[in-house]
Amino acid sequence: MAPVNPTPRFWAGPLRYLRWSSREHPAFFFSVLIGGSGPVILFTVPPLMKKLGYVRAAPIPMTYPVPAGPRKQLTGYDD
Repeated sequence: MAPVNPTPRFWAGPLRYLRWSSREHPAFFFSVLIGGSGPVILFTVPPLMKKLGYVRAAPIPMTYPVPAGPRKQLTGYDD
């Protein structure tokens, strides 16, 4: 007779294994749960926000606009 393993196997009973791992290793369990929800959030939140009327802000300018035309020549202590 084979000895009974106290840790359940995932493929034999997934819900039992998830319940066991949430009690015995909560940090690993919840970090995998939160990490697994990332791709789901990536594909569901932007369309949902667009449907609710959210409009993204215009991007911040990364350069200063250069004025057209010649520069004024400075004299004295103006510079």
